[in-house]
Amino acid sequence: MRQQNLDLRVHDRVALDEIELYAEMLSAVASAERPLTIAEIDMVLGVRQSEAGRRELAPQD
Repeated sequence: MRQQNLDLRVHDRVALDEIELYAEMLSAVASAERPLTIAEIDMVLGVRQSEAGRRELAPQD
């Protein structure tokens, strides 16, 4: 059995970040009284519109 050698201290940071974003989206959708706009979804996900019109990740504080 390979599970005996499993190190439980190892985490998949990308997967944990995706789960956090998903939870934030679910919270935003649950509290909204209507479908969210693209701009509202971008705000929840931390995406902003650049001056060139491209969507990019907003810097994290």
